[in-house]
Amino acid sequence: MTYLIPVIILGICGLGAGILLTAASEIFHVEVDERVEKIGDALPQANCGACGFAGCSDYADAIVNNNAATNLCRPGGAESAGKIAEILGVAAADVVPMTAIVHCNGDCNSTKLQFDFGGVQSCKAVKRFYNGNGMCKYGCIGFGDCAAVCEHGAIKIENGLAKIIPSLCGACGQCVAVCPNQIISIKPKAKSTDVLCSSKDNGKATKLACSSGCIGCKICEKKCPSDAIKVIDAHAVIDYDKCTSCGECKAACPIKAIN
Repeated sequence: MTYLIPVIILGICGLGAGILLTAASEIFHVEVDERVEKIGDALPQANCGACGFAGCSDYADAIVNNNAATNLCRPGGAESAGKIAEILGVAAADVVPMTAIVHCNGDCNSTKLQFDFGGVQSCKAVKRFYNGNGMCKYGCIGFGDCAAVCEHGAIKIENGLAKIIPSLCGACGQCVAVCPNQIISIKPKAKSTDVLCSSKDNGKATKLACSSGCIGCKICEKKCPSDAIKVIDAHAVIDYDKCTSCGECKAACPIKAIN
């Protein structure tokens, strides 16, 4: 009898708690549209944030409940957009294939190091010391922080320079976010002309630091028939919305800083 009463009391308390939890789950139950889960399954679960939302689940919810565009997932591309359209019963939206691009051509043949860095071998770490260890303070540092975060193996470090493999790139933007010199951007794959320099120094200083650097001479700007290239902060910048990839700027560049 001594043990029976506590057991009965605990049983009653447990039963009461169960009833309360059941009632609460019914009262506060939020109906979830099954399409949200289906769309989530159609996404690559990269959770990269390239779509502008916190992750794939957040994006799926925004598509169903806030009419977000169905073609914002870069890693998923046309495949994910097509599946989402099928789930919603709408026409598939066009998807422009994108890729990352490194705006630097300063490999070991074009520029030199100022000192050997013996600390943690990362771009972020060496950037803290004298703004980097290279002659050019704006170029690729070359320790591969971008390659380390790329889940698709689309970035390789060759001769001290990060290079993108467009066929593998999902344009998730992880490399863009991690680069301490901010020399990586996302562009349409169809646009084949790129300025491979990010220097903001004047032409003389840039040339001393890197033989492949843009000197801001504006010849490309004058030659472009589409008004798609401008010299900003002492180096050429391409407006990909205007660029037709005609190659006039590349042919005209005396430094060969345009590819």
